[in-house]
Amino acid sequence: MATIKTKFRPSTIPGKPGTVYYQICHSSQVRLLSAKIHLRPEYWDAERDCILPISQADTPYLAERRIKIDSDISRLKSAIEALDSQVTAYHIDDIIAAFHQSESATSLSAFFEQQILHCTQNNNLGTANNYRHTLSSIMNFLGGQDIPLTMITGPLIQQYENWLLTRGVTRNSSSFYIRNLRAIYNKAVRQGLVTQTYPFRNAYTGIDHTRKRALSEDTILRLQKLDLDYSRPLALSRDIFIFSFCTRGMSFIDIVFLRKSDISDGVLTYMRKKTRQQLSIRLEPCMETIINRYREQTKDSTYVFPIITASDSEEAYRQYKMELNYHNRKLKRLSEILGEKLSLSSYCARHTWATTARKHNVPISVISAGMGHTSEKTTQIYLASLDNSIIDKANKGILNQLNHVISMQEST
Repeated sequence: MATIKTKFRPSTIPGKPGTVYYQICHSSQVRLLSAKIHLRPEYWDAERDCILPISQADTPYLAERRIKIDSDISRLKSAIEALDSQVTAYHIDDIIAAFHQSESATSLSAFFEQQILHCTQNNNLGTANNYRHTLSSIMNFLGGQDIPLTMITGPLIQQYENWLLTRGVTRNSSSFYIRNLRAIYNKAVRQGLVTQTYPFRNAYTGIDHTRKRALSEDTILRLQKLDLDYSRPLALSRDIFIFSFCTRGMSFIDIVFLRKSDISDGVLTYMRKKTRQQLSIRLEPCMETIINRYREQTKDSTYVFPIITASDSEEAYRQYKMELNYHNRKLKRLSEILGEKLSLSSYCARHTWATTARKHNVPISVISAGMGHTSEKTTQIYLASLDNSIIDKANKGILNQLNHVISMQEST
């Protein structure tokens, strides 16, 4: 099998940068392949035949060259592995030819854009948006320089993680970028555009659990009773928050895209945008009251709430993103009006329902089913046979106080 070594040749002119090259040995033959990298001698570790470690000399100039060397070595190894898998013998020049051919492989940004277009065409606008953010981040890391997919190596991923860390990016955000990049890489592997080398093996792709504060039932009731006739925008955000709580923590995106046709025979049925899981919820008086409050405003709309007005899917998604930001700002204002040290957000209603359900001694398995959790795979296998009426009964118990307030208001 062929071997590869990275070498450095100092310049014959004092003070001038030297050159990096690769020494390829195969069947008693040796070829020298230029890395097209010029480097000052003080940046080269002669003992280990590599650029000095980051801790000793860390500059964008050196980081770029480390990435280039790692990519070249990876491509050379891939070329050798492919040639070794053939039955016939090969020449050392075949390695170099295969290496040069790999330079014309699909670039990272081109493949990202291809996948973004595919997601957009299939109306997976959230995933497309996530890929756009990740592409922007990785291109910023690369200094705007595109690279072939074959350059996605373990060392590059480590450097990318370190780069994110030095810029104050949280572990969860870093994990978000790494997971998206891994998804793109795995798609390229499945399409045969790159050989699987498991470059994300040592990368952090988990999710740190952040502390989220659930509201008390008393606070939910106070929020529901607030007189907000003076501000329709605040009233809408309050109603959406309460509606989310009533519907077992329905997410903002599912609420704003909820269609009138999703409600039939006293049951609300919708498909979660995040997981594509279908959930059914029996309508309770507190839900119907909120829905009826907006019937006049939405009489010419297919949606339950007066938020999405665009008919084009991409424009509707942009409208949702803008409204989510506005909704969270209004929730902060509602926190101030309530006069408590609260941190209201669109997610808070979901967390509050789960916490309230647990306080009512609802089994965790029922809570998981009610919220449509699919990440707990083992639990989901058990929950698949759970009767939906059990979940509805649990929800009715949670909403008893709200339903009582509604009946009192209607009787006066």
